[in-house]
Amino acid sequence: MGNNLYVGNLSYNTTEDGLRQAFATYGEVTRVNIITDRETGRPRGFGFVEMGTDEQAQAAIQGLNGQDLDGRQIRVAEANPRQPREDRGGFGGSRTRW
Repeated sequence: MGNNLYVGNLSYNTTEDGLRQAFATYGEVTRVNIITDRETGRPRGFGFVEMGTDEQAQAAIQGLNGQDLDGRQIRVAEANPRQPREDRGGFGGSRTRW
């Protein structure tokens, strides 16, 4: 198990400080990141929380998954490792060779 957690179904009103406070009940929170839209800067409804240890992360999953935060029932799970991005050759189109 890792100590990096995915947090989904976040309210658009949830702040990184509010998320940090909710998770701090279960141990040391080393990093919080709410993902925002590149174009608008608005939250996208999910984020990531890194806990100090794997045990603290497991406690946070058990304690917070399905609980209400800012009027939304959040989903908390172990985050999948970030996959490296493929070079898509520009505008995200196909990899056609000329």
